[in-house]
Amino acid sequence: MTDWPSAFRLRWVANLLRQGGVVGYPTEAVYGLGCDPLNADAFQRLLAIKNRPLHKGVILIAAEFSQLTPFIRPLPPAMEQQAHNDWPGPVTWLLPARAEVPDYLTGGRDTVATRVTDHPIAAALCRAFGGALVSTSANHSGFAPARSALRTRLLFGDRLDYVLGGATGGLERPTPIRDGRTGKYLRT
Repeated sequence: MTDWPSAFRLRWVANLLRQGGVVGYPTEAVYGLGCDPLNADAFQRLLAIKNRPLHKGVILIAAEFSQLTPFIRPLPPAMEQQAHNDWPGPVTWLLPARAEVPDYLTGGRDTVATRVTDHPIAAALCRAFGGALVSTSANHSGFAPARSALRTRLLFGDRLDYVLGGATGGLERPTPIRDGRTGKYLRT
């Protein structure tokens, strides 16, 4: 990948996130917008940038399962194994949220959408940040998402603190979503 961000750039963007920044970055299918999931001010800013309603909730992406454990209740072994069979990979799982997870992440539900990403840049960003990140498509609510850094910059301009360049993973559609209680696909 010719547009791989340097280790310095990844650390710099991770620091922006720790300071409450909102950034764009490539994911498996589209560009995503992200922030520190535990920074309510950054999250509110992200929603305002997208014009996204609070009740929709968001996805948390991680480089490894352990980055999601602060947000999810312990899973029955069979459910955890099913998720591990899909991860890392482009499958989002709705898993039982810990009681202390802010409602703004879950949309007021008792589950949180999670994914251990196999996108190399998104995973590297999670590693540099040291934990899971909010991931929501880079678009204004109800419109087609951006599939490039340039389109992300054109859509949001200086309302984002940074757009991390790189190719998306090439998926044509958003990632499938599976229900962690039943294993059934809610979106294919």
